[in-house]
Amino acid sequence: MICFQKIAERRILEAMREGAFDNLPGAGQPLKLEDDSHVPEDLRIAYKILKNAGYVPPEVVLKKEIAKTEDLLAGMEDTKEKYRQLKKLNFLIMKLNMLRGTSTGLEKAQRYEKELVERFGS
Repeated sequence: MICFQKIAERRILEAMREGAFDNLPGAGQPLKLEDDSHVPEDLRIAYKILKNAGYVPPEVVLKKEIAKTEDLLAGMEDTKEKYRQLKKLNFLIMKLNMLRGTSTGLEKAQRYEKELVERFGS
């Protein structure tokens, strides 16, 4: 192992002398460090590779779609369309809960009680 380190160090020094590192993009600028403290240590490298490849975990996609549907639902007036979006929201929440595979106590609650009372009350 020490042999490989010496070879690598020698090649890096040669490249520095030849100016291979002189005109790199971002040279002289501060590094942009990301906060990955919320990711378990053993998964950080894998997540970084997936992120660089443009892959987004299904859980993140679902959470974004849930938030978008909730925002859409908040500004809706039409009862029929509101009910349809509410069904979609509950389906997305169920899908997210199943994807997580956690206990039912930690699941995200579906939204329908208040909306159904509003619908049948009017």
